[in-house]
Amino acid sequence: MSSQPSNALLIVISGPSGGGKTTLCEQLAKAEPNLARAVTCTTRPPRVGEKDGVDYYFLEAATFLKRVQAGHFLEHATVYGNSYGTLKSEVLNQLRQGRDVVLNVDVQGAASIRANAERNDELRDALITVFLTPPSLAMLEKRLRKRATESAAAIQKRLGVAREEIAQWKLFDYLLLSSTIAEDLRQMQMVLGAEKRRTSRAKAPENE
Repeated sequence: MSSQPSNALLIVISGPSGGGKTTLCEQLAKAEPNLARAVTCTTRPPRVGEKDGVDYYFLEAATFLKRVQAGHFLEHATVYGNSYGTLKSEVLNQLRQGRDVVLNVDVQGAASIRANAERNDELRDALITVFLTPPSLAMLEKRLRKRATESAAAIQKRLGVAREEIAQWKLFDYLLLSSTIAEDLRQMQMVLGAEKRRTSRAKAPENE
């Protein structure tokens, strides 16, 4: 029998780069007091002001690899030479305290989390997956250009990856077509409200 509170949610938000995932997660954290952020492990060195166990768990590369081999991560990836990963124990501890957990991951990370959830009842019962994307590649390109952080060639490369990621939207429980920050948050809160009211998660009404 699971020790997890029946209505605690593991919310996985995925989608193409530039689609609004990070902003939505930040807005959701501000709006939902019961929402917890899972502290991520990384092999990169701490930046000024960052604290171990608060901002990240800072691990040596060899230690990170051992934890990968031991199956400790829900998902992990290497970006620009540094590895990042979400610990199963970190997520389960929050869920068992009745806290909802939100994770912002790419589609490969979401696939890894789904695979882990199939082997773990607590994760499976808590998991909901959301794919967030602008309604068109043209809109996504406009957003990427507006950020003005990358060259035209880099943007085209991102759009090529995005096209492959968007093709996987049907693997997710929900599709949110991103518009404004406020509307994205409203749609996400509607999803959470519906999931909390599922009979499988609800407390039985008194009938006496």
